Amino acid sequence: MEDSEFAFEPPSDEEIDYEDVSSGGEDEEENSDVEDKGKSKKKTQSPWDFSSYTESVAEEHARRSTTSIDDKISKLIQQRNYAEIVQEKDEVDDDDSSDSEPDRQEDFKPEEDDEVPATAVGGDNKSFFAKADGVSFHASSFLDLHLSRPLLRACEALGYTKPTPIQAACIPLALTGRDICGSAITGSGKTAAFALPTLERLLFRPKHRPAIRVLILTPTRELAVQIHSMIGKLAQFVTDIRCCLVLGGLSVKAQEAALRSMPDIVVATPGRIIDHLRNSMSVDLDDLAVLILDEADRLLELGFEAEIRELVRLCPKRRQTMLFSATMTEQVDELIKLLLNKPLRLSADPTTKRPSTLTEEVVRIRRMREGNQEAVLLALCSKTFTSKVIIFSGTKQAAHRLKILFGLAGFKAAELHGNLTQAQRLDALELFRRQEVDFLIATNVAARGLDIIGVQTVINYECPRDLTSYVHRVGRTARAGREGYAVTFVTDNDRSLLKAIVKRAGSKLKSRIVAEQSITKWSQVIEQMEDQVASILREEREEMALRKAEMEADKAENMITHRDEIFSRPKRTWFVTEKEKKLVANAGKETEKVSKKKVMSAEEAEERKKKEKKKREHEKNLPRKKRRKLEASREMLEDEGENGGSNRNKKEKPGISLVDLAYRRAKAAKGAKKAVDAGKAVRTIKKGAKKSSTHSSKSRPEEMKELFQSDMSEKKQKRSSGGKKSSFKSKSRYKRR
Repeated sequence: MEDSEFAFEPPSDEEIDYEDVSSGGEDEEENSDVEDKGKSKKKTQSPWDFSSYTESVAEEHARRSTTSIDDKISKLIQQRNYAEIVQEKDEVDDDDSSDSEPDRQEDFKPEEDDEVPATAVGGDNKSFFAKADGVSFHASSFLDLHLSRPLLRACEALGYTKPTPIQAACIPLALTGRDICGSAITGSGKTAAFALPTLERLLFRPKHRPAIRVLILTPTRELAVQIHSMIGKLAQFVTDIRCCLVLGGLSVKAQEAALRSMPDIVVATPGRIIDHLRNSMSVDLDDLAVLILDEADRLLELGFEAEIRELVRLCPKRRQTMLFSATMTEQVDELIKLLLNKPLRLSADPTTKRPSTLTEEVVRIRRMREGNQEAVLLALCSKTFTSKVIIFSGTKQAAHRLKILFGLAGFKAAELHGNLTQAQRLDALELFRRQEVDFLIATNVAARGLDIIGVQTVINYECPRDLTSYVHRVGRTARAGREGYAVTFVTDNDRSLLKAIVKRAGSKLKSRIVAEQSITKWSQVIEQMEDQVASILREEREEMALRKAEMEADKAENMITHRDEIFSRPKRTWFVTEKEKKLVANAGKETEKVSKKKVMSAEEAEERKKKEKKKREHEKNLPRKKRRKLEASREMLEDEGENGGSNRNKKEKPGISLVDLAYRRAKAAKGAKKAVDAGKAVRTIKKGAKKSSTHSSKSRPEEMKELFQSDMSEKKQKRSSGGKKSSFKSKSRYKRR
């Protein structure tokens, strides 16, 4: 703790009521310096409280007539005989306990494909930013930052004694109204860095005229709830500052009423605040003074760029804008030039890309072992990492399956992803914060900004897509100077990310080898639990279908009883029309198609030549009829290409090729000849046609020649019967005479 410059003393979000008794000795050793300064340790408050924002999950299930996943798992355990599974689990535990070291950790040795060449890093274009001369990243206490007494009391109640580098640099500049682009490593206190100066400025606002003066935008709902709770704790000794939370999943009517009362601070997600600005009466941002974007790169990743541009258009130009993120990308640089005016770029600890207290490990999943990835995870969680673990999966379905497997295996776990209701999501965070569950299985929803106390391990069950996502995921642990582990499952398809991790961690990267016997035992346990997993998923689908049917019935009943009132309401609009949405979607599809068209390599060109050669050889061996059809169709396509496709729009029936016509007529003549020979038909000879003996045998070319000659004689007779003089040359040239 002494080595880290930005360590909170005592730890930032510690809540004494929920400390782990088993780890008390270690905490006492780590906090010995704090106890020497003052033996009477004060009880600090926790800034996060997720349970007070929505109704309880039990009330929600009772209202919707459903049961939770934990109830389904416990019901299965009670109904069915799980003696064998428990016995297998005990055998796994006994085997692991018998071995002195079930999982082996060693220094990571990169393979040939994992070696990273040293590349030169290009310099940033800093001409756009103002010079940050005289900026100090060090402060001994919050008294040096010139904050008011109510805010200092709140910092003391939360246990904040020494500002972090980003707080020491940002707070004095933000109080002067400068635009700021701040970046610091995860867990460095960026929320307090923009919340404290904002509250300080609001203390001197014109109180006789209420208005929305501060707007804070976040990419996820959980991060918005966390910031709202943090602001409430920092402003607990200031009675006249009101903060409003606007996000999806909560009551729209309650949010409309709160916005009409003109709160001083609004914490929102972009989509919902735009919805209120367009469709709610008496809600605007005309008096906005401060605009804050937290985790700006994640906002752009989730596709909020159009919404941010619309919000910037609705905000007044004379405002203070602050943008914070742990990672900066090229898209964020473009957003900075759009939003900020002569900003200051504050990079706290620019040389420190990773916390010094973080231990990064890699578990190699070979191609033959990818099917046993769940067994590897359960083997790790059963023996090595047993509590305070966040597990990141790639999809919502995978997270839900892991939750069921953990529950059936007897582990206390909660899940957090987009398929849950807002009450269930916040309840999962609250259970994990109170340490009532040991594992939090989540998607990327929990990868940004969440500061949950005591997270010891982060396991990337599904390898993240890029290094930025990896940095934010592993940033949930080793925060504020604490120790933490980050374990990443790397398959053979994730070599590019492994190279980036090796380049970032260097020689500090470790490799963890899981015991083969433990993996085998857990894979057998998972096979036995497949039937139970399938039954739980089937029961959930039935409940979902029943729930949808009830919703449709309620909707129909409301339409019948309140038809006039529903149709009298104005239609909710969006800043983009449906036509523009379709145009944007089509443009996105076209760009995807263009991006998929890659430059052909030499191997692909050779393969294509081989395919064309085989195709030509195959055509040579075809019968003459099919070969002529192919040639005729190619000629027609070439003619259409030369004409530029002018005849494509004409609605004409497709004609018959000359080859097909010739073969049809020859076949008809042959059939007629056979009928005459058999005595089934009598051949009638037309006038002018040559009489031919029926019994004479003729070849196919002679028959076709005779057929065409008869057709020509018929045309001549028709012309002569009309009385018109037939001429081979066109008569149009004689019209002038």
